[in-house]
Parts: sequence; structure tokens; C-alpha cells
Amino acid sequence: MERRTFMATIASGLLAAPVAVEAQQAGKVYKIGTLTADLSQGSRGGIKSFLQALHDLGYVEGRSFVMEYRFAEGYQDRLPELAADLVRARVDVIVTAGTPATIAAKQATQTLPIVFAVAGWVVEKGIVRSLARPGGNVTGLQLQVAPSKGIQLLKDAVPTVTRVVFLYDPTTMPGERLGSFLKSLPSLEQGLNLTVQPVAVSDPTGAPQAFAEFRRGTNGLMLHAASVLNLTADQICSLALQRRLPATGYGRLFANAGCLMSYGENEGDMWRRAAVYVDKILKGAKPGDLPVELATKFELVINLTTAKALGLTIPQSVLLRADEVVQ
Repeated sequence: MERRTFMATIASGLLAAPVAVEAQQAGKVYKIGTLTADLSQGSRGGIKSFLQALHDLGYVEGRSFVMEYRFAEGYQDRLPELAADLVRARVDVIVTAGTPATIAAKQATQTLPIVFAVAGWVVEKGIVRSLARPGGNVTGLQLQVAPSKGIQLLKDAVPTVTRVVFLYDPTTMPGERLGSFLKSLPSLEQGLNLTVQPVAVSDPTGAPQAFAEFRRGTNGLMLHAASVLNLTADQICSLALQRRLPATGYGRLFANAGCLMSYGENEGDMWRRAAVYVDKILKGAKPGDLPVELATKFELVINLTTAKALGLTIPQSVLLRADEVVQ
């Protein structure tokens, strides 16, 4: 979806706000910037949830605030310049989605408030000092789901899976974090009676090449949380179906795109909670004094149409755990 179409769509979906924003500066129209690595289904839905939450808090777009959108179209190297562009636009607060976008925003400004609606490993990556006392100009909501959880769910749904590819973006899961996951693999593989092959995808055109690297006998696919994968969800799920691979993705967009399953935090809820942070900051709170919150809502979505196409019968015990079943 083009940015102009997206902006028109989300604007038309909101009703007039019922009340004026309490304690709003007289005549002040706030400028809120968003910085995301992609405009995938998940990002679009998240921003719509964010705008609806602002509306519920009494804000009226065009009267009490305006939006500045910046999307990197899946190319992480564009994020620093886009972040700098938001700073030049003199926004009052920057809302980010994804760890790379949050890092880019923090590197662009040490003074403008930054709220990450969705990000991981924020302490380890130096985004905040601690969850309880972030310090500086950044706060927000942190992801919790580990890759091992998705692999466990894949094994529960398809017990015959023995060789799983773990598809990830090295810019989202670099160095130390990837090393930690790799060190945990032996115990995970032994416990689930399977092997895991990590395969990297670093740009939106890299999915076909990544699939070419799958070892012979691969019979399962786990997709990590990464904007570059979100942006190509349709292509990845189509390739998985062609290879007859049951695939589990991070976030509901993968099940909607035709993968077998998806699991992860409810990002719409995280974006709504990000609006509360923004409201507090616009009313005078300092980001460094607002503790980082952890995601509290999670969702498992199973695509039974894909299961049928793959000739799979999902165990009833797994179906009962699903928050949604796509027929």
C-alpha cells in the first residue's frame, strides 16, 4: 500500500474526538513522528491502533496533532537519515517500531522524546539503562517472545517436524543475541528431537536466495521477528507452501499471508499502550522517568486452509490454544 493511500485510509477510519485534550497548551498542535522499517500489514495495523488510542484519549488529528510518517521500505540502512529527517521536522515526539528504528532515532537525537511501540533487547542494546528506570529520552514497550517458543509450537502442531530452518535478519538479531540463541540450540534440539539451521535474510529481495540455502530434508520453518521478513510475508509464505513446509511466523500477518501458524505479542495492543506514553509525555512527563513495560497480550493464529493444503491435521490440543483459526 502506498503511503498516501495508507494515510488517507487511517484518517477516514477515525471519528471526531469526544473531548478536547486535558491541559493541552492553548493553540498548540503537536507534531508526532513515526519511524518504522516497513509498511507491512503489522505496521499499518499498529499505527491505526495508535491513532485510535489517541482519539480515545481526546486528541483530534489535524486539530490537536498532526502526523509525520517515515518508512524505510524494509531497508534498515535508510533508517538513520529518516530519523534525522524527523528531527529536522521538529516533531514533539518520535514513535518507533522495531529495534533498528529505535536505535536510529536515539542516535539522531538525545533530547526529543522517543517512544518505542515495539522493540526487543532494549537494555542489552543500550537503548535504555534499565526497564524500571530508562533514563535519557527513550521509553516504551518491550517484546518478550523468544524464538524457541515458536519452534516449540511448530513441533506441537506438526510432531513429524525434524529439520527446521530458522529465518532471521542479522541486523535485528546481531552478534551477541544471535550467539546466545545458537548456544541454546543443542538443548533445544535435544529436547524437541529436531535440528535447527539458521539462515539469514538482510534485505527484502533476499527470500528466494535464503530458501536456496535450506538443507536437504528441511521439513519446517520458523520466522523470527524482523521488519524485512514482515515486508515479504506473502512471498515467504508462498515459497513455504511451494516447498510444502509448515511455517510459523512472528505476528499474525504470517498466518494471514498463508503460513501455517503465527505466534507473538499482540502488537496492536502495544501500539495502543504507546499512545498512553505519548499522552503522558505531551503533558509534561519525562521519558526517562516512565518505566519500560513488557508485552502482556499474546496471540496464536492457525491457518487451517494451509494445513489442509499441506495435508496436515493439527492436534486438537493445539487448536484449543489458538486465539484465532483462519478457515
